[in-house]
Amino acid sequence: MAAAQGRWTAEQANAWYAKQGWLRGSNFQPSTAINQLEMFQPETFDTATINRELGWAQDLGFNVMRVYLHHLLWAADKEGFKKRLDTYLAISSKHGIKTLFVFFDDCWNDTAWVGKQPAPKTGVHNSGWVRDPGTMIYTHPDTLKVLEAYVKDVLTTFKNDNRILLWDLYNEPGNNKQFNKSMPLLQKVFQWAREVRPSQPVSAGVWNDAPAFKALNKFQLQNSDVITYHNYSYIDNHRNTVDTLKKYGRPLICTEYMARRNGSLFQLIMPMLKQENVGAINWGFVSGKTNTIYAWDTPMPDGKEPQLWFHDIYRKDGTPFSKEEVAFIKQLCR
Repeated sequence: MAAAQGRWTAEQANAWYAKQGWLRGSNFQPSTAINQLEMFQPETFDTATINRELGWAQDLGFNVMRVYLHHLLWAADKEGFKKRLDTYLAISSKHGIKTLFVFFDDCWNDTAWVGKQPAPKTGVHNSGWVRDPGTMIYTHPDTLKVLEAYVKDVLTTFKNDNRILLWDLYNEPGNNKQFNKSMPLLQKVFQWAREVRPSQPVSAGVWNDAPAFKALNKFQLQNSDVITYHNYSYIDNHRNTVDTLKKYGRPLICTEYMARRNGSLFQLIMPMLKQENVGAINWGFVSGKTNTIYAWDTPMPDGKEPQLWFHDIYRKDGTPFSKEEVAFIKQLCR
């Protein structure tokens, strides 16, 4: 097999980034979808809600949204799935919004299926979110072949599509105590992407600096064209992360931040990221089936709206959690 084509040089990555302008947006899941499957399944692909909510993002001044995919949808109906991705991109680009697609994910529930998705558990954060591929990769040996075909087909189909900002190959590898068990798939997905050579950069964000993630972090930092990362902490910690990652001499995009209870607030973090020319993509946009107004570890069995939302900006009717916060974001995005 021919060696996979190499990573972008720092010069290439910085030249690409200079053309983008300051990137700001959210992780996007329409309020009517509990997870990646419900978002893109034909029966529940809700273009009216997607269009309405991305209109609010445009109004806020956002120009990029991060969107998760799932290989089971491709396996069930390759052409239909890619057609829905194209429809999504047509809607988002109409609103002046680029897309950052995510392939794999080690977060939340291990079992996923095509078809009717579960109803949200009252007051539980991301109760229906699913990993991709999850531990089925160990129990079903043919999974790897399917994943390779999936990644290469989607990348090849959209490799020259300028509506796509970047490919996020693997979200939070090693989460759910997988640690280095996630390394083989992380290495493979970079190899597959290099073989396709999309015109867009590829990355996998560093998210945990604990010693158990040292090998994964090293691989991610050495192989990403553009450095992406997550930080849900207070500004001092976040600034320290930015300073540490700047040493690599590549563009930086924060692909997850903003947890109000943790002091990771728009009013604190966003101006710092803008000043440092770091892309700012927060978690959560419209409060809906994902229940991410509730904190990760604090279920609210009565399902009452918490006084302080954990994530998310708007209610389903378009009213903001905080008018002051929305006014602040609009001002900053001008």
